[in-house]
Amino acid sequence: QVQLVESGGGLVQAGGSLRLSCAASGSTVTIYDVGWFRQVPGKEREFVGFISRAYGATYYAEPMKGRFTISMDNAQNTVYLQMNSLRVEDTAVYYCAAKNTAGSSIRSDQYPYWGQGTQVTVSS
Repeated sequence: QVQLVESGGGLVQAGGSLRLSCAASGSTVTIYDVGWFRQVPGKEREFVGFISRAYGATYYAEPMKGRFTISMDNAQNTVYLQMNSLRVEDTAVYYCAAKNTAGSSIRSDQYPYWGQGTQVTVSS
């Protein structure tokens, strides 16, 4: 079992930055990838990006490329989502998720472990 706790959400003006953290505990050595997703009410959960725990490689959804950066501190079992040049449309609840199997890392249904989510609100 893996437990995930996000932090760092809040209110920011458009053009600003926020850094979200995802602290993992439990069977962290089994984690393959850590993904970030976001969701607004009434819409499906949207893929943001993921990082490979073994190689540190990252992949982002197109709207986030160049603005969002995922990094990790393996010693602290923490993954970060640095969000720059935030837009009003980035407003959502952001979730981190972990998977310990191979398979698509952009599909939310591939992730068995989820954090509770943290609200990000970008004002105009």
